[in-house]
Amino acid sequence: MNQDQLKQLVGEAARDEVLRLPAGQILGIGTGSTANYFIDALAPHKDHFLGTVSSSNATTERLLKHGFKVLDPNEVDHLPAYVDGADEIDPAGYMIKGGGGALTREKIIASMATQFICICDASKQVPVLGNFALPVEIIPLSKGIVTQELNKLGGTVTLRMSKETRTDLGQTASQPFVTDNGGWILNIAGLKIANPITLEEQINQIAGVITVGLFAKEKADILLVSNASGVSRITF
Repeated sequence: MNQDQLKQLVGEAARDEVLRLPAGQILGIGTGSTANYFIDALAPHKDHFLGTVSSSNATTERLLKHGFKVLDPNEVDHLPAYVDGADEIDPAGYMIKGGGGALTREKIIASMATQFICICDASKQVPVLGNFALPVEIIPLSKGIVTQELNKLGGTVTLRMSKETRTDLGQTASQPFVTDNGGWILNIAGLKIANPITLEEQINQIAGVITVGLFAKEKADILLVSNASGVSRITF
């Protein structure tokens, strides 16, 4: 199977997982290509849910196109489940997320849910987090000081840039990637994250940091992971 087929397979497994929830509830839904496959698989069953809460503008747009009701998170007190992918997940269910830039909203929605259902293919499973560059969303004016502090962790810190665009003069220019919240993202490469909980707390204490893409406090409760032989269900 190729990557798209694996994502579709686990998206369909996640559909079956959430359809076991009692009807009439509100479901949290994440961002990214795997989450998109889940949304597409769930669309024929949208009436099972009272509505959804979305972690990004892109996800909201896809949900609305499928006819889902999308609610403002401030209108919702609780979610039975939040379904989203991961860039990496370790054997304890700790994750790195934010490759798509939606880490802050993803963490907010995850905090509202009784259970986090992580969906991914087996390539995202790692013994120790850190091969994937760790995203940190920041307030733009804090870039200098936050970079200084993150450099102390021992990795290589770079500002995430958007894709090159062509100017009126025919030249190409690259600008900082801007999140749905108006923030910038610093990526930290080369870390080996032995204690995700401690590192998450440490980075979140830096002035100017909006949030870090370490999901340790809001770790996965259920992992649905696909490979060539099917989908495995793991609980933490």
